[in-house]
Amino acid sequence: MGSACALLARYNPSNSREENLGSIDADAHVYECEETWAYLSAEETRFTPVVTTQSWGPDPRNIERSPTEYWVVDNRYHPKNRNIMPDTSAEQRELRDVGARLAHMDQLGIDIQVIYPSLFLRPVMRTAASELALTRSYNRWMEAIWSKAPDRLRWVLLPAIQSMEKNRDEIARAKDHGACGIFMRGTEWERFHGDPYFFSLYELAADFDMPICIHSGSGSITQHDHCLDDGSFTKFLQPGVGAFHSLIEKGIPTKFPEVRWGFVELGAQWLPYVYLDLKARLERFGKQMPEHFLAANNVYVAVAVYDDVPYIIRYVGEDNLVIGTDYGHNDQQSQMNAFEIFRHRNDIDPSVIKKITDENPRKLYKIES
Repeated sequence: MGSACALLARYNPSNSREENLGSIDADAHVYECEETWAYLSAEETRFTPVVTTQSWGPDPRNIERSPTEYWVVDNRYHPKNRNIMPDTSAEQRELRDVGARLAHMDQLGIDIQVIYPSLFLRPVMRTAASELALTRSYNRWMEAIWSKAPDRLRWVLLPAIQSMEKNRDEIARAKDHGACGIFMRGTEWERFHGDPYFFSLYELAADFDMPICIHSGSGSITQHDHCLDDGSFTKFLQPGVGAFHSLIEKGIPTKFPEVRWGFVELGAQWLPYVYLDLKARLERFGKQMPEHFLAANNVYVAVAVYDDVPYIIRYVGEDNLVIGTDYGHNDQQSQMNAFEIFRHRNDIDPSVIKKITDENPRKLYKIES
């Protein structure tokens, strides 16, 4: 497996490559703003998030590139204006100007973006009532945005994890308004994904033919806050990789064979390691790892532009990998020009690039051609 520098050397824009390969951005983002909470009912307005500005004192979270504004939600605070992708406007990131966002997508060669939240990558709520109110308002906001560009913008809905009985109607409505996935994080409310508590949500995913989309991040206050001073890997990436391993080891995808599973913004370089670890564990109990590991479990994983994709494909094949830009964010998983870079990698066959950039994400999200 080559170094990062060696991998970057494989991106050569001067190469003559197949054009018009199609592009479904499997992981783009919206930044929540004041309009996000405009759909709260009169009784729910007490849950409206507040923006506060730090004017003095040391950074209380010891965060590099410290923010100046914070969301205060349910008596918890989180950075608001941090991790912003350069060369994007607030109107584009917050989708307040859908036309500007679409124009930028055209420049980047992106046909469709699948939109994930930003604030909700963290455990922002402490109560079931606030979760129900804020997730519902977010979903209504995304419905309104989708209606302005239904052929270009799709989105993943936020379920109410603490109010499972409310999710059927919410999912049914969201699917009719452009939602193409159900959002989860690496952990949810101090529970892991193999917990039977979540089985009713997985059954709804099967009923409505929508994938469970596990994005980097954590819904566990305990886990998130424990990792505050340990960097973003343990706080955001590690929970998702652990969720993948746990789901496969416990056989959850085989219990729900009609459910598709997406793992997003984690990169994919860890897949061979997890594959070999799971293979060894299963063999200890007289079980065999299926030949087509991801396909057998109906799982899709988003690669990063710097991943050694040919090496990964040796272990998991080419039919269940997707790619996203992480549009709007600015971290190690973000690459605004991901599709341009990926199309000019000289170590991947154009037919495989087409699968990863177009065919596979269409299967994951059930996006019609």
